[in-house]
Amino acid sequence: MFFTIYQIIRTARPRQWLKNLSLFAAPLFTGMILSGHTLDLAIKAFVAFCALSSGAYLVNDIIDAPKDRLHPIKKNRPIASGTLSAGLAFSVAMVLVFGALIGSTVYIGTFYTLALIAYVLIQLSYSLYFRNVIILDSLVVASGFVLRVFAGGLATNTSVSSWLGLTTIGVSLLLAFGKRRSEKTIMSKYALEQKQGETRSTLRHYPDNLLDSMMSISAAYTIISYSMFVFQIAPQRISVELSNYLPSILKSPRWMMLTIPFVIYGVARYLYVVYEKGEGESPERILLSDRPLLLAVVLWGLVTFGIMFFLPYVG
Repeated sequence: MFFTIYQIIRTARPRQWLKNLSLFAAPLFTGMILSGHTLDLAIKAFVAFCALSSGAYLVNDIIDAPKDRLHPIKKNRPIASGTLSAGLAFSVAMVLVFGALIGSTVYIGTFYTLALIAYVLIQLSYSLYFRNVIILDSLVVASGFVLRVFAGGLATNTSVSSWLGLTTIGVSLLLAFGKRRSEKTIMSKYALEQKQGETRSTLRHYPDNLLDSMMSISAAYTIISYSMFVFQIAPQRISVELSNYLPSILKSPRWMMLTIPFVIYGVARYLYVVYEKGEGESPERILLSDRPLLLAVVLWGLVTFGIMFFLPYVG
């Protein structure tokens, strides 16, 4: 019993829930995240999306099981290895998916529910078709990240600025193409080129130069769009007490631009992890295992929160 529950939890991928933290982006950058009603809605939206995404992963593993058995790492997944039956996995997936949709309709709102349905359709279309189409497979993966940010805005009735949307697109593309680059590295490492077409046909058609170019473009795009984003949203008001101790040139600066170095380092570190450490297939695993990258993300979060919610009132 406990072994079966453990296998279900493994397949549900709770570590992937880190991606769903992007649901908090819209209320955070509009300065409304600490509002009781907004925070309550954001947390409910997070729980619903976690349940939905776990259900989608269960269905995805059922569909991918035959090909996963040919993969050097994915062959150890519970469904592919036979430690979890496909029937039980499908039943749990339906409970999670429909539970999330019903819960979001009752406790959050119709627009957010529509966003969840869109996510399900994206995942199904990816598993059944787009994963076999070069370039489009990465774009569809990236769209899932973008959808999360806009879903957070729908759930909390907060706006998503154009530059936040563009920044999200840049990060999403970087992670998606980095995932493909790392998958090619893994396949080469295990010397499975002769079976590569069976495990993931698109990998054979992805030239290394194409993936490298797309990652470089996405990295530059992310840094530029984020810089423009924080330039526009940086709070201009600081407390009177603090302004008395600052020189005139620092009394109304774009304080959020102080977070740009953390983003530049984070992007560079991610590229290092993909190219030098041969990792990147699982962004959430990188975040939890690579301490410099994790530290950069934590410091970015602390500085951002301090500037948005502490600086205007300190003193």
